[in-house]
Parts: sequence; structure tokens; C-alpha cells
Amino acid sequence: MVSPVIRPNLHTSRRDGRRRCPPGQRGITLLEMVTVMGIVAVLMAIGLPTYKYVTNANRVAAEVNGLLGDMQFARAEAIKEGSTVTVCVSSDGATCSPGATTWQNGWIVFSDVNADGTVDAGDQILRVQSAFAGNDTFIASNNASYVTFNREGFASSADVANGTLITLHATPASNSSTRCLNVSLVGLMAVQTYNQSANGFTCT
Repeated sequence: MVSPVIRPNLHTSRRDGRRRCPPGQRGITLLEMVTVMGIVAVLMAIGLPTYKYVTNANRVAAEVNGLLGDMQFARAEAIKEGSTVTVCVSSDGATCSPGATTWQNGWIVFSDVNADGTVDAGDQILRVQSAFAGNDTFIASNNASYVTFNREGFASSADVANGTLITLHATPASNSSTRCLNVSLVGLMAVQTYNQSANGFTCT
């Protein structure tokens, strides 16, 4: 008869009062935990500013390029249809906000048959941009609340004789996060960085 093999109980207490841990099961010491926490803190201190910069840069680029894309679309539609198309500040997505220069509140693109810078009966809204979710500001120079493109692609506005500059400031505002959308009288558009000049305007 084969005698049964008796395995030692690894969890039984030793004679010296200490418990015996099973093989492969070992906790971490306080020193090891503090060391890991220190490494994590250093990595966060290094990476967090970079992460914030990249996040702000991506957001600002998306905001200014959104208006640039809609302006280019409006100009292309005006040339294609042989009719005036207007981009104006709009807080409700249906009508223009007269005199408003705060483009961060949203804007619309619409066919402006009589080129008066307002949505009238028969005008068709082509695109709608809602207000910015954050606190970034997008302010036009020369009190430009709208920009109209005629059938030749030229840009005009009741408040703009020689073009306009719409300046985007991120929150918190800084030179590196400042972008400007320059719209010239002939309908040419370009995004500028801080202190960059074009067509007589300086991005500030």
C-alpha cells in the first residue's frame, strides 16, 4: 500500500510567529511604492504642459480652420452660382446677429440674393456653425459682422472697405495660441500667426 504524500501547509504559522508566504506571492515594500509614486509625479510634471499645449494648438487650429473653410466654401459657391453668398455671425443658426463681431458665438453661410448681409425670405442657409464650447474669443477688426462674396469672388462688407482681420485668442490668451484669419478685398484668405502682417493688417 502506497502511503499518501503529505504536503506542507504553506499558510501555517512558523514557530517564530511569522506567516510563511506561498511561492510567487510577495507584496511591495513602502520604499518601492514611494519610488513608483515619485517617478509617476515626475513624468506628469514633464508631460502635462506639453499635453496642454498640444490640446490648445489642436483646438485653435480647428476653430480658425472652420471659419476659413466656410469662407472658402462661400466664395466658391458665389462664383459657381453667379450670385452673392454671405457669411455672418449668428447665435441662433438661422439669422444674422446685426453688429456682432464675436464670431465665437457661431456663424452661418447663406445665399444672399440682394447682398444686404441679412437672411431674407428666399435666402437659403447653406452651412451652420454653432458657438464654441470653450471660452476662446474670435473678434473681427473694423466691426465686421459679416463678409459677402460676389459672383467674381470679391469680398465686401458694410463695415469693411479693404478687407478684414478676424483674430482668435485661446483661453488663456498667449502669443503662441493667437491666430488671425485675413480676408482681403479680392477674396483671398490666409491664416496668420501672432505679429504676422498681411495686406496691411497685423495679427495681434
